[in-house]
Amino acid sequence: MAKPQSKTEKKIDNNIRLALTDVCEQVLGRLQGFEWLTHQANYTNFPASLLVTCVFDTEENLQAAITTGEAEQLKKQIQMKLLKIGVKFKALNQQVVFDSEEACELHSEGSWARRLEARKGRSVLKNRPS
Repeated sequence: MAKPQSKTEKKIDNNIRLALTDVCEQVLGRLQGFEWLTHQANYTNFPASLLVTCVFDTEENLQAAITTGEAEQLKKQIQMKLLKIGVKFKALNQQVVFDSEEACELHSEGSWARRLEARKGRSVLKNRPS
């Protein structure tokens, strides 16, 4: 995804990073198998292009989080934290996604850069000029 270029884009990106770091720290150790999260955005189509990827260690732990509703709670926690900094998702279920280290190893030879790059350009809605 495009790197933030302007001062405004850099500030938004930094605020997102700080908010997501806070969520990550709150969830680590509390949610079985959760390891980290990251975000991507194309600031020419923001916030529709914002994509948050939450990573678990194994598919089994990821599926357990989905089954118990913990994954949904994590989505809501991310949503609330970003709302506090003025970032509103266009389609939460499409913009906060889950993945696992296990799946990355199996399908992307362990390369998160390649795996995340495959999602480049993904956005839920195109902004339309007024």
